[in-house]
Amino acid sequence: MSKTHQNDTVWFSTKGQVVIPLRLRKLFHIQDGTRAIVTATDEGILLKPVTAATIERGFGLLKRKPGDKPLAEEWADHKREERGKEEAKYARHGSR
Repeated sequence: MSKTHQNDTVWFSTKGQVVIPLRLRKLFHIQDGTRAIVTATDEGILLKPVTAATIERGFGLLKRKPGDKPLAEEWADHKREERGKEEAKYARHGSR
């Protein structure tokens, strides 16, 4: 996939928005409304688009064991836990 190592230049708007070049949008199947996971790395910002193709590739990783909670229930628990962490973080920062 040497095509992905070609450098492109982009600009950030005042809102932090950036336009991904068409060549890369096509290569990674990015369409209007596609979400991405944003990760801070030692080298900079890594954007990983969450497309149907990436979901299908990762689908086998979500196999359930007998007796496990349904994935929807496990995901809801995870989201509640994350929301609690965020609320606690904002409560600590708000009390300064």
